Amino acid sequence: MRSRSTLILAGALGTVAALFGATVNPGAAQAHGGFTYPKTRTYACYVNGLEGGQGGDLDPTNPACAEAIERGGKTALWNWFGNLISDADGRHREIIPDGKLCGPTETYDAYNMARTDWPTTEMPAGETVTLRYNAWAAHPGTWYQYVTKDGWDPTQPLGWDDLEPEPFNVVTDPPINGEGPHGPEYTWQAELPDKEGRHLVYSIWQRSDSPEAFYNCSDVIFR
Repeated sequence: MRSRSTLILAGALGTVAALFGATVNPGAAQAHGGFTYPKTRTYACYVNGLEGGQGGDLDPTNPACAEAIERGGKTALWNWFGNLISDADGRHREIIPDGKLCGPTETYDAYNMARTDWPTTEMPAGETVTLRYNAWAAHPGTWYQYVTKDGWDPTQPLGWDDLEPEPFNVVTDPPINGEGPHGPEYTWQAELPDKEGRHLVYSIWQRSDSPEAFYNCSDVIFR
């Protein structure tokens, strides 16, 4: 039989390990994926934070990313792949109000800021490219990619009417056949819209085995 002191020591060590894990990467157990191409805002700011930080900490040099941390802390960046609503069940327009599309929960609210200096991804307008989505935790489901209408104003909060009414790309159960800088990735081919200049790609991933859905805002420049 294990002694009482041994059990106490084991419990203490387990508590320390749990606290350390939460400090290094809070919320990781509830995270599932996000766009790496085109970079979603949280991923872009996470990468920028690593570049500006020391010792593995996050210290973004991009002004929008830095203000997002001032407003909401670093949890959204450590958990850049967890921007989700657990009971969405396809009711995206019903449960997400205008101005909250990029961060529909409190943790990610700072990423709704209407600014022109979020990090961007350059994309070839009208061409077919390989989209890349981190597969932190694999789930079946369907991805819907929308783009902002011509004349979209990035200095105003993003609303549903700012998006083209139909997605330019839809894919169901894409393969996990890529390897990115932060782990395995879903990849699939998509024909980009024939747009010009600054736009926003809005992605909804609705799981088919759960009501859970994930949301990505990727700032892009079409060339």
